[in-house]
Amino acid sequence: MSAAVGAKGMDPARVAAALVERVAARNRSAEARARVSAGVSGLTRFANSFIHQNVAEQSAAVGLDVAVDGRLATAHTNRTDDASLDALVHAALAAAEVRPVDPGWAGLAPPAAVTGAEHHDAATAAASPDQRAAVVGAFVAAGEGLAAAGFCSTGAVTAAFANSAGQAVEGRSTRAALDGVHRAAGEGDATADGVAARVSVALSDLDGAAAGELAAAKARAGTRPVELPPGRYEVVLEPRCVADLVDFLAIYGFNARPVLEGQSFARPGEAQLDPALSLWDDAGDHRSTGLLFDHEGTPKRRVPLVDAGTVVGLAHDRRTAARSGTESTGHAVPGGESFGAVPTNLFLGPSAAERSPAPADPAELVASLERGLLVSDFWYTRVLDPKTLVVTGLTRNGVFLVEGGEVVGPVTNLRFTQSYPGALAPGRVIGVGSDARLVSGYSGVHHVPTLRLASWNFTGNARG
Repeated sequence: MSAAVGAKGMDPARVAAALVERVAARNRSAEARARVSAGVSGLTRFANSFIHQNVAEQSAAVGLDVAVDGRLATAHTNRTDDASLDALVHAALAAAEVRPVDPGWAGLAPPAAVTGAEHHDAATAAASPDQRAAVVGAFVAAGEGLAAAGFCSTGAVTAAFANSAGQAVEGRSTRAALDGVHRAAGEGDATADGVAARVSVALSDLDGAAAGELAAAKARAGTRPVELPPGRYEVVLEPRCVADLVDFLAIYGFNARPVLEGQSFARPGEAQLDPALSLWDDAGDHRSTGLLFDHEGTPKRRVPLVDAGTVVGLAHDRRTAARSGTESTGHAVPGGESFGAVPTNLFLGPSAAERSPAPADPAELVASLERGLLVSDFWYTRVLDPKTLVVTGLTRNGVFLVEGGEVVGPVTNLRFTQSYPGALAPGRVIGVGSDARLVSGYSGVHHVPTLRLASWNFTGNARG
């Protein structure tokens, strides 16, 4: 791949290579790795159905790690002139001299090429405020008479990595997102919100009108909600909820560090999830977003995590790989020294196992529900017990009672306390939707469908 030029004409590959050379000129025995990126981003925000803010930013980020006799230090800057790069090298080497030996230091990534589809769209990288405003305008117009709020964003990054072991990789990516709600008036001061969100490599993929129609329909259907008592209900969880599930599975479950420390539910080789499900991470898939190499410069590759319900893999960085006697899977993240490796491009899909249900239209999943809840969104989810992955949170932006396969009306928001792997355990997944799409999460952007689950533990309603 040829060197790419980022924001302000800065070439990240040239800067990364120059940093490694400057470290070597000062200390030939030091191990060095440099990460350099240049990015542009734009954000168009709207509230009360009109745009009230438009901002744009060009940015650069330079990170340098040096290890001297196992003493690791890191320094950062956002400047790329010669004086700033010299100062960065001096600061990193000076810090390494007074640092203790890092027992987990696993050395530098060896030379290896990246593979897979580059997730970049030139039109999105150059997107204008008018183009984002057109998406927002279509979203707002689709909810005539309702109050709309949310944002449309675009961004592009060009990044490069180099280390003193000879590894040098570079890449670029773009991302566009639309996230909005329509709000309908209910009785008195009550309101009902409906949400729709889309994310893609390309702004042209975001259909503001379709998203707006979905959000408006949910808002209009959400007025006059009734209260339900806490308890266990069968549920149909839409993709925003499912993305929350796989996010927590990624961070606390299939991260090799908590597994090594006995703090994860995941037990490789065991059938812990329903055989209807398979889970894998694949940054190189054409449907993914982001860069094709990780924070340590290791190329990302497809990693199976769950195959027909059986745990078959974990995400590793160089530290956990060294402890496990294996290789990094390309999942090092910033802060991974203390946190571990995190999959950021997850795919949840139906398995090919015998007797697994075929993917179904989400409407069919609802129609097959005798009595339960259709849930649009989770909010403010927090882990109560990392090992069993018991999570508490709230429903949001539309939860509906289903009886006899029909949506009979809206329900007030509910609090839940639920083990996420428990909800996906063998015998618990009744149906998998055919509507898998990209959804932004805490850890990354994941490709997930609607799920019908046998039980979800709701522990509180609008009264507490």
